[in-house]
Amino acid sequence: MSGFFKSSIGRKVAMALSAFFLMFFLIIHLAVNITSLFGETLFNDLSHFMGTNPLIQFALQPVLIFGVVFHFVMGFVLEIKNKKANGIPYAKNNGAANSTWMSRNMIYSGLVILAFIVLHFIDFWIPELNTKYVLGDMSGMHDGGYRYYHELVEKFHNPARVIAYVVAFILLGLHLAHGFTSAFQSMGITAGRKKTLQSIGKAYSIIIPLGFIIVAVFHFFNH
Repeated sequence: MSGFFKSSIGRKVAMALSAFFLMFFLIIHLAVNITSLFGETLFNDLSHFMGTNPLIQFALQPVLIFGVVFHFVMGFVLEIKNKKANGIPYAKNNGAANSTWMSRNMIYSGLVILAFIVLHFIDFWIPELNTKYVLGDMSGMHDGGYRYYHELVEKFHNPARVIAYVVAFILLGLHLAHGFTSAFQSMGITAGRKKTLQSIGKAYSIIIPLGFIIVAVFHFFNH
């Protein structure tokens, strides 16, 4: 198994699998967040379920955190190895002619997205842990009702935070636009369906970030 991860193909497959997991998580996360546009009740109920369900908290959440760390660390490792491999001066290697700007700069968008994830953890995950395990409020209650909607809306009162979220999600969209098809290609399943996957990838890379942006902007203008 260790030899598999040391090989170039093994690292790319592992990167692709973690990407699939994170892309699926983004769909679930957006589906929950979108309900906040229609009021408190459903959003609070779903958030409470996600925040107290043992399977999610003690099985899926650790896997998610590991997946995030693994995906970005592996991405940096692959980028460094690719740069070393391409360090030999070929006759005329015009990278811009053979690849998109985004594909050549995935590491930079990845760094910004990683910084955003840290901000997101500070905004929501750390307060969640503090409420449940420091304050001992496992019920997630606040002033007689669930606190989730209140905390979400409060975070988007700050225009600087909203701008940071919008910029991060735009970069996420660009990252996904290349990464979606690349993940399938790493798994060797693009043969005969590359154009279809590219179309799905474009739609995904627009709809998912746009959905999160709508949530942030909506609550900023409606607080």
